[in-house]
Amino acid sequence: MPKNKADTLTPLAERMRPRSFDRFYGQEHLLGPGKILSELIESGRLVSLIFWGPPGSGKTTLGTMIALHFDLPCLFFSAVLSGIKEVKEVMARAQDHKKMYGKPSIIFIDEIHRFNKAQQGAFLPYVERGDVILFGSTTENPSFEVIAPLLSRTKVLVLQPLSEEALGRILGEAMADAERGLGGRKLRLDEGARQLIIDSSNGDARRALNTLEIAASLARGPQIGPEEVQEALQKRILLYDKSGEEHFNLISALHKSLRNSDVDASLYWLARMVYSGEDPLYIARRLVRFASEDVGLADPQALSIALRAKEAYDFLGSPEGELALAEAVIYLASAPKSNRAYVAYTKVMKDVESSPQEPVPLQIRNPVTGLMKEIGYGRNYEYAHDFAFSTTDMETMPERMKGRRYYMPGELGLEKEIKKRIDWWLKVKERLRVEREGAGPAGGETSPEKKSGG
Repeated sequence: MPKNKADTLTPLAERMRPRSFDRFYGQEHLLGPGKILSELIESGRLVSLIFWGPPGSGKTTLGTMIALHFDLPCLFFSAVLSGIKEVKEVMARAQDHKKMYGKPSIIFIDEIHRFNKAQQGAFLPYVERGDVILFGSTTENPSFEVIAPLLSRTKVLVLQPLSEEALGRILGEAMADAERGLGGRKLRLDEGARQLIIDSSNGDARRALNTLEIAASLARGPQIGPEEVQEALQKRILLYDKSGEEHFNLISALHKSLRNSDVDASLYWLARMVYSGEDPLYIARRLVRFASEDVGLADPQALSIALRAKEAYDFLGSPEGELALAEAVIYLASAPKSNRAYVAYTKVMKDVESSPQEPVPLQIRNPVTGLMKEIGYGRNYEYAHDFAFSTTDMETMPERMKGRRYYMPGELGLEKEIKKRIDWWLKVKERLRVEREGAGPAGGETSPEKKSGG
């Protein structure tokens, strides 16, 4: 049995974390003779690391063991529960430790992808100075979720879902270990039950050990059988922590099913979240985000429908209002998809953040005073409605940003029509530019509305 009662209150998955590299199973491509992590450890040169892998693959455990091996203080905090204030406090403590002892601290950030760009950027000066060695764990692709300056200063280690063999060894140790595991209870794990746990775990050691622990508590005799495991799986599904991992797993499943245009899967994950006790208004907010990010201008009506579903739930409450959410989910899943507006906005924000703040061209500045007019504000401004097709070739981009294209519409839904409109406007502006430069008319253009009889 565990040494004291307090130990029994700690989840089995936490108690069974391996304490040495030779008991860390399932990531042999990282550990072992000639493998990247083994060579890093043997060299004695520790660098900032990002552990990228699915839930329960050993990201936190591996980071903890590396910190222990190098005998460095390791400060843990979660990106889900921490903000910029906590980041600065932790960095200050690490800086003080470096000044006092001459050694860096390891800062381990769980779910680092949930920090925004400003929060991630706050780590940079400390990492560059060597005050901290940054460890981050993430289930999302760091290429998209971690800012480039931070990513360039870290080594990404990719962890895989655990194999059946690795999960089997982990379950075997938990059953045999009398100090930290279930060994003191002299239980036997039926082979069918063992396989059922492995099959339902999807390569997740934490999920496997949680299921085993619940099944052991349900055992009516010395053996854990398939019946106990089935009951444990049902109970585990209903253990839903709104601020924990299962919360993020389910919203990720809903979002990705919607993106994949799978109506039935989207409805299933919606129902799972509602049944588990998730706040329906949180779900509604995610649907609104999805409408603008993943459906976008392929179907602008999607955003209106998502917002109306939120208003309907606000008005009706549960359970009647949940039907409005279901209708929105069906519409969003079946709608044509485009992330072109999202990509365009991301590009333009990157330019704004990384380039100097370009001055507004004088011709489109508003000359509200005589002095402004005198120094050139509004000079050469061309009022679009005074020209054919209500447009001109006047430059409205800053000088250094001329010719930059951000929004590239797709070929689905309304975006196909938007693409035609943009292409037409570009042709008209090019014609006007050619005429202005004295090359003569470049050929007539008929507006999209005229072409369609509008």
